[in-house]
Amino acid sequence: MSMSFIKTTEQDSHYNHLEKMSTTDLLKNINREDQTVAMSVQRCIPQIIALTEQVIEKLSNGGRLFYIGAGTSGRLGILDASECPPTFGVSHDLVVGLIAGGDGAIRRAVEFAEDAVSQGWKDLQEYQISAKDIVIGIAASGTTPYVVSTLQTCNENNIVTGCITCNESSPLDLAAQFLVVVVVGPEFVTGSSRMKAGTAQKMVLNMISTATMIRLGKVKGNKMLDMQLSNDKLVDRGVRMLVQELQISTFEAADLLKKYGSVRIAIENYR
Repeated sequence: MSMSFIKTTEQDSHYNHLEKMSTTDLLKNINREDQTVAMSVQRCIPQIIALTEQVIEKLSNGGRLFYIGAGTSGRLGILDASECPPTFGVSHDLVVGLIAGGDGAIRRAVEFAEDAVSQGWKDLQEYQISAKDIVIGIAASGTTPYVVSTLQTCNENNIVTGCITCNESSPLDLAAQFLVVVVVGPEFVTGSSRMKAGTAQKMVLNMISTATMIRLGKVKGNKMLDMQLSNDKLVDRGVRMLVQELQISTFEAADLLKKYGSVRIAIENYR
């Protein structure tokens, strides 16, 4: 571990006596801290570009993207992965989120799961992980053994690795080939990295997956042509997209969408 490693995510909050604050002051101060997160992410854009280009290259050549994390970080990876199929119409196994402790840990914390140094690699092997794929470790602290050890093993097996963390020079930074380090500073509640650190991780995940899907051709103009029509709201959105794209009536658009079940296929088969 680097001698310069300091866990800013564990440093004391800039605020004290939180229990004496009014609800108004609590919310204003939390919001004041949250406003700094976007600027912290902005400073990391060169790192995010480098990692995203690797993801695009792997997925363009038949590979998959794996997110791996524990606790809040693991849940954020699963959230981003689970939203790719309905939003962009891709397979559920294209972007995969794994969490220490398994799916049960999504809702309930599993004690000491993040300390299991060999479990992450075992979890990846269930998906027949290979050098065609890319693995991004997510950990606010940058020290989670489940994540750090998994990236180290991936490196030994010629699998490209990236990370999203919030501490500079952490073990996870040192393990990842393509690192994104968003230093957000101390949390409003000391050590509660589900707050600013979690927000930063969510923003970076949004950027990586959205930019990747756009580059893979899953968006036309600014519209999600391949979204799954899984509820009335999305069907209505699909109808409006067809009206705008094809300059046809709402009735005709609805008929087309019902016939083809996809905005993209409806456009491709119009006339």
